[in-house]
Amino acid sequence: MAKKESNADLLITSIISGIEDVKGKEINILDLREIENTVCDYFVICEGTSNTQVNAIVNSIQKKVSKTLQDKPWHIEGEDNAEWVLMDYVNVVVHVFQKHIREYYDIESLWGDAKVTAIKTNY
Repeated sequence: MAKKESNADLLITSIISGIEDVKGKEINILDLREIENTVCDYFVICEGTSNTQVNAIVNSIQKKVSKTLQDKPWHIEGEDNAEWVLMDYVNVVVHVFQKHIREYYDIESLWGDAKVTAIKTNY
């Protein structure tokens, strides 16, 4: 079991590094493991300021995870309009939003029982 968690930790670290490489904002990790009937163990949520930055964040995450872990997402949705892109790495799901879409759907509140870790950035 510890091996699975360390794999998730490595994946999350790689994802966050990819987000930070292109200055993604408001990064949160939601730990869903204590909640029953969840589809994954973690959500990583962040936002970009435009369609271009959202796409840049998604591409950066893909490159970083591929390079460091030789892994790729099982599925990606939302790349066409780049307002909310979902990247499914099976036990970790990444949500890359534009700010107004993130505020509208407010998925952090929907998963209010999850343990939230906010990532501080230096930019």
